[in-house]
Amino acid sequence: MMFAEPPSWDSQSSDPNDDTFADVVEVTSLEAAAEYDVVLVGEPYDEAVIGRQGAAAGPAAIRASLAGLKTHHLEAGPVAVADDAPGGTERCRVGDLGTVSTLESPPSGVAGTQRGLEAATKAVYESGARPVFLGGDNSLSVPNVAPLLGGSASVGVVSLDAHLDCRKLHDGPTSGTPYRQLHARGLDTIAVVGARNFETSTRYVEYLEDQGGTIVPADAVRQDRAAALASVRDAMADVERVYLSLDVDVLEAAAAPGVSAPTPGGLTTGDAFALLEALARDERVVGFEVVECAPPLDRDGRTVDAAARAVAHVLAGWSP
Repeated sequence: MMFAEPPSWDSQSSDPNDDTFADVVEVTSLEAAAEYDVVLVGEPYDEAVIGRQGAAAGPAAIRASLAGLKTHHLEAGPVAVADDAPGGTERCRVGDLGTVSTLESPPSGVAGTQRGLEAATKAVYESGARPVFLGGDNSLSVPNVAPLLGGSASVGVVSLDAHLDCRKLHDGPTSGTPYRQLHARGLDTIAVVGARNFETSTRYVEYLEDQGGTIVPADAVRQDRAAALASVRDAMADVERVYLSLDVDVLEAAAAPGVSAPTPGGLTTGDAFALLEALARDERVVGFEVVECAPPLDRDGRTVDAAARAVAHVLAGWSP
């Protein structure tokens, strides 16, 4: 069995007029995934983290927070409508496949885990539903993106992250090496949005530029979000498929203390949500992940709630 059944989605509202994500997300199976527009996939793994661990608890916590959110977007309308809602018409059907079973007893070593997970992510893409991967650490970007590579379609990644994550591999892969690994497997381009000053090495900036990548610093987003968005779109102009990645450490440390490496000077939650929603409207976007959310390191649920709302905003961008 490739996926372990997820926890039940129970509404936390006593008001019958409230439609929450708990009311609209349906537990499903890989065999039925084609019936859904979007499927959630839990990836509880953090053994590749360079710094503080805790992201293995991310999927369960993000699900619990998302369950309590209302589905109504003030401009786009309801992201999804419950089957029994009066006069409701279904917009974006969301299923939950559960947790990837191999991660319950992961293979020894990060490379082995990446290989094992890739079989599951490949099957999700083949189902035809758009995946939302709930991590887990950033090493999971490799199996989450790799099934898209090697075919006839060109692929670009938009990574909202404080770091470039293109370190050279020394003793095997880590949470800091995914884009070096993906470039080796044929990734066409990447745009890193929200990168911080004093958080990366000159050699890695040069490496990314040599690969044709684009860096949009956090300062640029703060100064002119529209121009930053335009830069990302320019960077993705020539690819046929786009994958979105959110490492929650891209956020200002006060907004997201529950990450492996919180640092000041990051994006506001408002800027991150707006960027994700705008980028998700691109029909070329084939998947999304949220990684490095570490509930044991969190304060008052701030990071978990930001991660859950990021998922909701992407779903809003995917709703017709």
